[in-house]
Amino acid sequence: MKYAFFILFIISLSSGYAQTKAAERTSVDLTIYNQNLSLIREERTMHLPKGTSKVVVPDIPQTIDGTSVHFLSVTAPDAVKVLEQNYQYDLVNQGKLLEKYIGKEVEFVRLDESTKKEYTVKGIILSTGYQSQPAYGSSQMNYSYVGGMVAQVNGKIEVNPAGRLVLPSLSEGLILKPQLEWLVSNSREGEHKTEISYLAGQLAWSCNYVALLGKEDTKLDLTGWVTLTNNSGTTFSNAGLKLVAGDVNLVKEEFQGAMKGRGVMVMADEAAPQFKQSELFEYKLYTLQRRADLKDNETKQIELTSGKNVASKKVFIYDGMADQWRYYRNSYSYRNQGSFGQQSNPKVGVFVTFRNEEKAGLGIALPKGKVRVYKRDDDGKEQFIGEDQIDHTPKDEEIRLYLGNAFDIVGERAQKDFKSFSSGRVVEETIEIKVRNHKSEQVEVLVYEHPWRWSEWEITKSNTEWEKVDQSTLKFPVKIAKDGEKVVTYTIRYSW
Repeated sequence: MKYAFFILFIISLSSGYAQTKAAERTSVDLTIYNQNLSLIREERTMHLPKGTSKVVVPDIPQTIDGTSVHFLSVTAPDAVKVLEQNYQYDLVNQGKLLEKYIGKEVEFVRLDESTKKEYTVKGIILSTGYQSQPAYGSSQMNYSYVGGMVAQVNGKIEVNPAGRLVLPSLSEGLILKPQLEWLVSNSREGEHKTEISYLAGQLAWSCNYVALLGKEDTKLDLTGWVTLTNNSGTTFSNAGLKLVAGDVNLVKEEFQGAMKGRGVMVMADEAAPQFKQSELFEYKLYTLQRRADLKDNETKQIELTSGKNVASKKVFIYDGMADQWRYYRNSYSYRNQGSFGQQSNPKVGVFVTFRNEEKAGLGIALPKGKVRVYKRDDDGKEQFIGEDQIDHTPKDEEIRLYLGNAFDIVGERAQKDFKSFSSGRVVEETIEIKVRNHKSEQVEVLVYEHPWRWSEWEITKSNTEWEKVDQSTLKFPVKIAKDGEKVVTYTIRYSW
């Protein structure tokens, strides 16, 4: 089970060992991965008696991975040994609290309407009105309200008994916040400075970018924001913060949670970058150059990077093959069927490209994330013009953003001829592509084609220059005058 006991020995913690409570954190450092996973390292002071005792460590995240906890006494590493370790998460809620009092005597405070004074009657809870069921993927229980409480009062059964329910005390075993409980063996009595580290979920980060495209589409301003989300159930104050970007392998994805909570925007200091980038194995590590508070159920944003007047280019791409035929590439069943693959996609995509270069104010490895692009209209007001997702991008690499489809440029693709030779083992196909420009200026369009019938092919004829991008991609760069049309015709031969 995900939140089960860490190590289970025959020894029972219910035996008569002395119990101490660890002090609050004196220091905490967070390393947060962009896979909804975090490593938490904290320091606490503990007063440990000599011999075997119990230690309670309070204020632990609800989303802790119980199998990942590591403990060390910095004061005396060889003197302290954890024999048994439990994660206690039986937190108080109404359904769980009432369940603990089934069959027990409680009090109902009622109002005497004639005197307007309160009085108390005693009763026994027979049914809480809540139904418990296991939470998916967890050993915890969820409680849902299914009806009224049933109680025995003065020898009679009452459904939804009147009055304010008063319970004598917090039932044994219920706690206000998750905590660790250890059985510890210690040979050095006194105060110990300790380090505790563990993995937890629902403490995550992601990166989002905002780009403002210039008037001529040749420059853009880019700002990258780190979004930190803490739904772990614990507040971390004055914490050191490191972020890891990269595809870290996890054996099992167990850390899932939606982003929610109140948002806090932390504005950047223009004098110096807030994050320092370094290397960690084959990943990128971003260290915040100050300490920060991360409250429970909080979303915080901090600027990661920014670049001004980054050189950019608007690119039009026409990829005319209908999407459904891309799935049948190199398929034996369709490679010599002349009637297939004739459908056309009329849309011409519009892209913006730029390079992640230091001279443009960028030049650090950019974590994956969503890029939202804006541009000012004729009135100088910013307008949203599209968004795209980028992957982890090293420095000096080109970034291409697909923003949508051009309104005034359309394409048309048609099969003009089809021939089969050598008992169907050789096929020739002639494709005609038309691109029409209804804009008031000349444009360049990159026409992409994909030889999809088979992997062995050659272009036998073409009316324009072309480039082989890879084995399954051809590129025909064409320039089209305003209100003009460009026709690309080529013949391709497949053989198998």
